Amino acid sequence: MATRAVLVTRPAGQGDALCAALADRGWQAHHLPLLDLQPLPRLPAEERQRVLALAEFDHVIFISANAVRFGMAVVEDYWPQLPAGMHWYAVGTGTARALADYGISAQTPEREMTSEGLLALPGLQQVAGARILIVKGEGGRTTLAQALGARGARVETLACYRRSPPKLLPGELAAAIERWRIGAIMISSGEGLANMLALLDRPETSNLQSVTLLLPSARIAAAARAAGFRHIVVAENASDEAMLHALEQWCPSTGEKL
Repeated sequence: MATRAVLVTRPAGQGDALCAALADRGWQAHHLPLLDLQPLPRLPAEERQRVLALAEFDHVIFISANAVRFGMAVVEDYWPQLPAGMHWYAVGTGTARALADYGISAQTPEREMTSEGLLALPGLQQVAGARILIVKGEGGRTTLAQALGARGARVETLACYRRSPPKLLPGELAAAIERWRIGAIMISSGEGLANMLALLDRPETSNLQSVTLLLPSARIAAAARAAGFRHIVVAENASDEAMLHALEQWCPSTGEKL
């Protein structure tokens, strides 16, 4: 398979900048989302009450730029002017930039864009008795909430959007990868990896063992190895910049002529 062809799997509307950056660097970029995102049709009453009580929280944490996109749309329905005196946090620089569009300056771990990175921030160390709101999608990891709870915080969540697998027919993903002669697949989340594996049958998965996966964390890389993939590159995080850097570091090691 040609290493100059890369598959970007970010949700619809979120892969254009990465594809353009790849094209500028001489790569053939193809975009096929492995995750669909939709706002919840109506927030449960309990979560609406949390939005109404936003000023009572000490810390508000957004776990992704998607959480900002969907969560701030909900918040602005109830709070045309945001309450003052709160501490805001973002899982990474992209999430922080999204919050900045709303006039919010958020603390972020910057490099380790994970729950573990957030938990290492100084402002979240001494939180006993503090009330913390985590803005997120439905489901997902519970590491952050559990760890903050163990530190004595009162942790609540605001799930404001729903993630679902893409609507692809059996064999469609594998056929696209073969047709485009994909050499590397960029996957930005564990759920994206899980959706890819669910869309491939066993022979298709075996046929893709020569493809390199670019993944945003060691945790997700471990899941890919458990599924049988051996050509794996781990980026510093899921940002466009980190993924591009990981791709550029990987390419010379393939032996392909650029």
